Amino acid sequence: MKKEDHIPYNITSISELHQLLRIPKPDHPLVSFVNLKDISCHFDNNLKSVIYNFYTISIKRGFKGKMRYGQNYYDFDEGVMTFMGPGQIISTEVPMDSSVYGSMLVIHPDFIQNYALAKKIKEYGYFSYAVNEALHLSEKEETMITGIMQNIEQEYLSSIDAFSQDVMISHIELLLNYCNRFYNRQFITRKNANNTLLTKLETLLSEYFESDKVQQLGLPTVAYISEQLNVTPNYLSDMLRSLTGQSTQHHIHNKIIEKAKELLTTTTLSVSETAYKLGFEYPQSFNKLFKSKTTVSPLEFRNSFN
Repeated sequence: MKKEDHIPYNITSISELHQLLRIPKPDHPLVSFVNLKDISCHFDNNLKSVIYNFYTISIKRGFKGKMRYGQNYYDFDEGVMTFMGPGQIISTEVPMDSSVYGSMLVIHPDFIQNYALAKKIKEYGYFSYAVNEALHLSEKEETMITGIMQNIEQEYLSSIDAFSQDVMISHIELLLNYCNRFYNRQFITRKNANNTLLTKLETLLSEYFESDKVQQLGLPTVAYISEQLNVTPNYLSDMLRSLTGQSTQHHIHNKIIEKAKELLTTTTLSVSETAYKLGFEYPQSFNKLFKSKTTVSPLEFRNSFN
């Protein structure tokens, strides 16, 4: 029975993925290498909205359709590489005349369990962006990435021995490190767009502390800020680090200290009252943050200013 369009098809194993893609069974139950031109089911209703429970790394050419990753459309304009993380909802709309070619590496989380990569892979923000664009590669970079992917494919197709998993994971780590470098370069080359986002962040924080949101919601969180800017926490922090060298949390703390200094020098509010006005539940937490950022306590700052 076909799934309803609004109910994503939950794919739990790589074998099930191969079955749905109508391609031969995988040579390994936890990792797979798929040639996209072999896929003949782009128009299957079951695959219009799916949840992959594994990581996928793809190099795509000729894709003319639309893809939603999370809640937003994924921008494929000129970009060739895409990255999907476990548990994400992926929806596609592919024209009947579409002809996609390239390759897709599929990695089940269990394949990298007990390796350092299991923890490190979660640090690569490009797997979890809700608002994202495909990775753009120069001709030289694409040749490099394709070469690493071919090495992984060759190992995948070879007879499994005691070293197969170690070798494949080493290649995967190398691939992800290069992609991390290229994505951070992409942040820099799109500096104008990111600067606009930075301006929106500053405006959002200023308005937050000028309004009654602090009393209603407490201190602003990274999750709240990223939601208001329509990006995920990982994307926002990656972008801010590339521009300013500081994470989203640092920017929030900087705004808190800026506002605290204003209140301490222009009002007669006590330190405790200042802390509550800024959204702190406990004055001790405010004192600790203020001193860590300025090397003096709020009271010492007020006295020295006076």
